[in-house]
Amino acid sequence: MALVRWQPLQEIDSLQRQMNRLFDNFMTTDGDRLNTTFAPAAEMHETSEAIHLKLEVPGLESKDIDVQVSAEAVSISGERKEETKTEENGMKRTEFRYGSFRRVIPLPARVQNTDVQAEYKNGILNLTLPKAEEEKNKVVKVNIG
Repeated sequence: MALVRWQPLQEIDSLQRQMNRLFDNFMTTDGDRLNTTFAPAAEMHETSEAIHLKLEVPGLESKDIDVQVSAEAVSISGERKEETKTEENGMKRTEFRYGSFRRVIPLPARVQNTDVQAEYKNGILNLTLPKAEEEKNKVVKVNIG
């Protein structure tokens, strides 16, 4: 078994590079604050008639949310803008996330995208996506080996 000389400065340098990569991937600097991107949490429930999609987008007004529906997916985007407030002694601390987001959610069945219903209340966006007629009446023959 060979002895290997321990070089602590190289290990610290390696750790610093790894930490820099980690923060570069998740954060961007904007002046004196750090922004992180966020994606709204979602729940999906499918019935025989429709797909119900619920998204958590608190702190936004309905005019700040853009929803686009194709037959196979839903795209939700928006932007949470920072409110400018002056604090005493120049101190400011926030845990809120600001910035824009975009989330594309693939759907388990084709939907009739011209009949989508949307409701936004208390930071929750509810979408009712009626299934396309061919999906409602779809019967698949199963071959038995």
